[in-house]
Amino acid sequence: MCGRVALFTPPARLARFLDAALAAGVDPDGHPSWNIGPRRQLVAAVWRNENRVLDHYWWGLIPGWAKEASVANRLFNARAETVAEKPSFRSAFARRPCVVPVDGFYEWDHRTPGVRQPHYFHRTDGSPLLLAGLWEHWHDPAGGETSPPVATCTVITTTPSNDMDDLHDRMPVILELDDVTPWLDVAHHDSAERHRLLNPSPAGTLAHYPVGRDVGSPRHDGPQLIEPSEPTTLL
Repeated sequence: MCGRVALFTPPARLARFLDAALAAGVDPDGHPSWNIGPRRQLVAAVWRNENRVLDHYWWGLIPGWAKEASVANRLFNARAETVAEKPSFRSAFARRPCVVPVDGFYEWDHRTPGVRQPHYFHRTDGSPLLLAGLWEHWHDPAGGETSPPVATCTVITTTPSNDMDDLHDRMPVILELDDVTPWLDVAHHDSAERHRLLNPSPAGTLAHYPVGRDVGSPRHDGPQLIEPSEPTTLL
């Protein structure tokens, strides 16, 4: 599962890194946060008119056929193994992939009984993490045909690489820059080719370290959340 991320690199810098344009309404300076969970807003790169565009999406996919927005509470992740077939995701996988850039993500270590120690994961080379995702536009049926579209996204997860050190049995799919166009350009890259990108990242891609437990509450935010912390013990 991937349910908490840090995103503090400004969208303008992310756009340059991804060779993407900023969509209208995206603040180039952004709103940095070190504690973003589902139902919060992320930026994601999508393919529009043969170009990459960075735009805002709410984290938690709402399929076009959904009757209520609450379905997003359980669709903030999609499993790579079933994403092409599962009704909630298969249309978005076929037509609406995205890339979600983040600076890092958190996972909780359950290896010591009674202790939940958060760890912060980031790329060893210091670059942003490019997470494979999907997006949708949803219209609230209660608002009728004139209801404005709600842009939502999900992050795809896969089996863990050695970099996860057995902290969790899932990890987000991490793309390399060379994978971005094959993932986004569904017109020129078939489903089988794109599905082959949904693998664990090579060993050495990620590093991690324990951080304080404040990240477990959405009330807390700030760069102090990613400062290294002594591991929590039962003593």
